[in-house]
Amino acid sequence: MKIVGLSGSKVGSKTRTAMNYVVQTLSEKYPDTDVTLIDLAEYDIPFSDGRNYLEYEGDAGYVTKTMMEADVIIIGTPVFQASIPATLKNIFDLLPEQAFLNKVVSMLVTAGSPKHYLIAEQQLKPIITYMKAQIVQSYVFIEEKDFYLKEIINDDVLFRIGRLVEDTVVLKNTFSEIRKAKEAEYGF
Repeated sequence: MKIVGLSGSKVGSKTRTAMNYVVQTLSEKYPDTDVTLIDLAEYDIPFSDGRNYLEYEGDAGYVTKTMMEADVIIIGTPVFQASIPATLKNIFDLLPEQAFLNKVVSMLVTAGSPKHYLIAEQQLKPIITYMKAQIVQSYVFIEEKDFYLKEIINDDVLFRIGRLVEDTVVLKNTFSEIRKAKEAEYGF
């Protein structure tokens, strides 16, 4: 199973810190998975110009191809100005419309205020659904107060990250089994 963790911002450390916990949890609980963490702060990606994702080279080519090859994507995003960052939206724009077909996608959101807890519901989920993902319904919302010195200090948040990882892998395995059974019905 190929899993991509996407840290969807060029600035800040909280989302990357949380995504590091996701990758650590995946490595501990599911050592047989192939996990790649893409932190958009480490890449120089141009704005989408409508080309097919296969035509992009360099960082944009690497990021889009890696995401397209994944079975599971775990998106980490901060909330800026009551919205997802443009860098994350740009990644969605670089990918084809049905980029997440047969993929399981889960989310983790970091925000400075509890007032932004619905950004995932109102902005991120509609985009991911449009791109045909199977979405893990619950997501992890982490506030400013849950971090200290680039560490998560709230045990409940760590528990919820562990649960998100588990739910994501279970959902992927479940959909894989359903798909295999459905394909077996065709007999060829």
